[in-house]
Amino acid sequence: MQEQLIKKADRFAGYTTIILIILGIIQIIFGEFFTKSIALTANGIDCIGDGFVSAVVWIGLMFFKKPANKRFNYGYYKMENLASGIAAVIMIGLAIYIAFRSYDQLINPHAVETPIIGAIIAFIAAVIALALGFYKYFKNKKSKMSSVRLEAFNTIKDGTASGLTVVALILTSQGIFIADGIAGLIIAGIIVSIGFASIKESSYMLIDACDGECIDRSLSIKQIAEDHKEVKYAHIVRLRKSGPIFQGEMEIEVSEDMTIKEFNKIKKDIQKRIKEIFPEIERLTITAITKKI
Repeated sequence: MQEQLIKKADRFAGYTTIILIILGIIQIIFGEFFTKSIALTANGIDCIGDGFVSAVVWIGLMFFKKPANKRFNYGYYKMENLASGIAAVIMIGLAIYIAFRSYDQLINPHAVETPIIGAIIAFIAAVIALALGFYKYFKNKKSKMSSVRLEAFNTIKDGTASGLTVVALILTSQGIFIADGIAGLIIAGIIVSIGFASIKESSYMLIDACDGECIDRSLSIKQIAEDHKEVKYAHIVRLRKSGPIFQGEMEIEVSEDMTIKEFNKIKKDIQKRIKEIFPEIERLTITAITKKI
């Protein structure tokens, strides 16, 4: 099931890369040479940047599907987190350039030529990006992969930015030239906020930090183990997230006279129950500690 979801996400990322880059090139050409609109140019750059983000995620997913080997004993799951972080860095770099161009437009505003044509182009880009983004989000919702989620949100963000460009160009057509620069700055701000949030999440995963989602699962796993009649106490539950899956370990306290055969049965029962509730937990090592009764 997970492999099918990854394959779909891989295909969607590839399609998105091509579509967004084409839309971005069209907007930059019209923004620079026909309408002279900073907002349209900025949106085109943002669109191409989002295309490269999708390309990075696409490459990350290709590595993600590779099986574990002698060098990478736990597989390539964290390549997905690395791809997400790299994508975010690209987004922030583009945002800085867009902010610089937009600030210049605010200080030295100039008229935008044929703004309605630019608005129509931005509107078409908005419809395509929003439709593609929401489609990917709902289709890949079960995959629980941060880079895939980022890529879907990034495409939705691109559609939102295109919609903002439409509004800015309509206002510009009414003589409000600073709207062009303001729209560019807002687009840059949106990109930066999403980028930093993604870097934070990816960094936590790469250093095996346990966030709120991880802590909630740890507490639930502890309770599942303690609900077993032969388990006195679950002492330690450690989890780490790699891509869409969790791996971890747990210590349970059992009676001193318990046999290995009995412990193995208890362990299998607990692991089965945990897998039913949290299918994303791929591996959970359970060890026993004893206390005299």
